[in-house]
This record gives sequence, structure tokens and C-alpha cells, in this order.
Amino acid sequence: MAEEKAHAVLSASSSHKWLVCTPSARLEEKFPNKTSEYMAEGTLAHEIAEFKVRSYFLEAMPKSTYTRRLNKFKKEELFDNEMLVHTDTYLEYIKEEAMKTSNKPFIAVEQRVDFSKYVPEGFGTADCIIISGDTLQVIDFKYGKGVKVEAQDNPQMKLYALGVLSQYGMFYNIKYIKMSIVQPRIDNISSYEIPVEPLLEWGEKIVKPQAQKAFMGIGDFVQGEHCKFCRAKGACEFRATENMKVIKEIQNTTGIVSNDDLGEMLSKTDGIEQWIKDLRSYALEQILKGEKVPGWKAVEGKSNRKIVDVDKAFEILEANGYDKAILYERKPITLTQLEKVVGKKKLSETIGDYIEKPKGAPTLAKEDDKRELYKVSAAEEFKNIESEGI
Repeated sequence: MAEEKAHAVLSASSSHKWLVCTPSARLEEKFPNKTSEYMAEGTLAHEIAEFKVRSYFLEAMPKSTYTRRLNKFKKEELFDNEMLVHTDTYLEYIKEEAMKTSNKPFIAVEQRVDFSKYVPEGFGTADCIIISGDTLQVIDFKYGKGVKVEAQDNPQMKLYALGVLSQYGMFYNIKYIKMSIVQPRIDNISSYEIPVEPLLEWGEKIVKPQAQKAFMGIGDFVQGEHCKFCRAKGACEFRATENMKVIKEIQNTTGIVSNDDLGEMLSKTDGIEQWIKDLRSYALEQILKGEKVPGWKAVEGKSNRKIVDVDKAFEILEANGYDKAILYERKPITLTQLEKVVGKKKLSETIGDYIEKPKGAPTLAKEDDKRELYKVSAAEEFKNIESEGI
């Protein structure tokens, strides 16, 4: 979803927070909504994606006009050729879905949707909607690659679907909803289908009461995975109290920890490391604003030396008799860089036989993690035996 020009207090994109922890929306208002280079990069990718979909389905134009407009995006500072590849993936998905329809579909791009029937002042912008026959499709383009986003039971997508139903339900006999997320940078395309009735029931019985509490800033604070995306995460008193309770409880243990206790402790302390990082980040922000945090101060961190003008510096070195072969090293670009230059599909077709993904090192995860159980190979077992001198 592209960054919206106006922001709702209870936005669809933050619904995974306020539907669970209802006071968080009003608490977040006390903290600035920060922007970053990653967000700006995502916004540019969304603009390119919108342009491609709009020009294909809604605004036919001469090839010269298309090229000229696309070249404007290429002049942006954050533009990367990778954006063209991934926005093509998004466009191709929409084209495939449109071709599956039995009759000419209704298609809207960057459509403002109003779900205020369920959420006070609730609105948002759906990247793409397709209506054909009795089916509504809501498609969202995600350019991020840090967190995998699934369509399954996704509250943001469901709120958009409710908004589309409120606006278009009287014109179309919609019985089924298909919600899809296209996250091409990590090869993630997921879909979730649901009949209209349970979606409307979710809106009435779950969203409405929770949204009312959230809008008023009342209800119970709840700590969970959603905290990492909350602007108040480092200053939340409830979160601090809950984590300090756990720390005090563990301090009472003595002796060697059993495996049963180990599992319980890991479960209880899950998230505390991130909380401490959030505390430190918030403390640094306060200090840099001129506030006092007793016992702490801001200092200059580690930095690396750099040459401010490489070309000029090396030109001087060469003029002083240093051979170019000594000053430069030749090495192949990384696999990620190759994919950007050649394209993932083309790279697989040409040198796929020479690319392999080694087995990753074992890492700790919760039992409900979707990844397969780590299996120790015979070679690894033999290596362990040798190291133990058995």
C-alpha cells in the first residue's frame, strides 16, 4: 500500500496493533511518525507499480509517452533497476488474475476505501481492486523484504475489503473475497479467500467494539509481536512493567537450570532482548533532545575512515608512481547484485546449475515456527564425535 497523504488514527496498516492492544493507537499519537530511506524507497516503488498497472488497464498511451514518464522515475535518487523487475512481477500477477475472470472485470488502482462503518474515521488506500461476477479481489503490493507479510487472515486486507464492500456492494452482487499480497523481493505471493458473510461478521463483532475502544484510547494494554511496530515501544510503561516482572521472577532461581526450566525461561523472556534495545533507543532519543536520563549520556560511536573523493585520491597515488594494479582489486559481484543486473529468472535459466544454497547453521526457534526441524547429517555427527575425542 502506498503511503497515504492523510493518516487515519485507526489505520488499516496498524490494525494488527490496535485490534489487540486498543490503547496503543492514542498512545502512539504522542510520538512522531518517523520516515526512513526504506520507506521512501517503498513509496517510489509503489508509484512505479501504480503507473504500470494504470497505464496497462486504465490509461492507454503511446509507447513514447510511457517511456518518457517511466524515465522520470529513473531520475529519482532512490531509483534502482530492481524496482522495474519487481513492479513487473506485481503487474503480471494482476494481469493473470484479470485474465481468469469470466467477463470484463472492474479494476481500480490506488482506490481510497472508507471502512468508517466499522472503524471511527476509518479509511485507507487499496493498491488494486478487481471485481468480476460475484468475486471481489483486493491486491496489495509490499516492497519491503525485512518481514514476510501473509494474506491469511490479514486484518489490513480485511478492512480494505470491508471498505470496498461498503462502497461497491450496492452495485455488485459480491459473495466471495480474495485477498492477495505480492511481496516480490522475497518471492512471496500469498492469497486468502473468504465468503462475504464471515467477513461482515468479523467487522461487526470483532472490529467495531475494538475500534471504539481504540478510538477512545481505552481498554487493556497487551504485549506481543505487534509491539515491535509500535512508535511507543520504548516508552510503554505497561511493557516495561510486564518485562520487569519476568526478570524478577527469573532472579529467584538457583543452581543449574533444567531443560524444562530452560524452555519455560526462554518462552517467558522471549522479546525482552528487543525491549532492552527499544529502551536504549528511546533513552538516546530523549538525551539528544536535551532531556536528562540519570546515569546515561550520548557519546560518539565507532566510525570508519573513508576517502571522500576516491577518483582524485587514486589519481594522485598513480601520479606518485603507484601501479594501478596494486590500487585496484578485481572480484566478482555478489549473487544479489547479479540478480539485479541480469534478473532473477534469466539468471536461473543461464547459470542456475552453478548456484546452490548451503545448509544454514542451526538456530533456535519456537515449536510453532513453520520451518522444518533441523537435521544433523552423518558428516556433522562424525565431526562432533571427532571434536569430542570419542
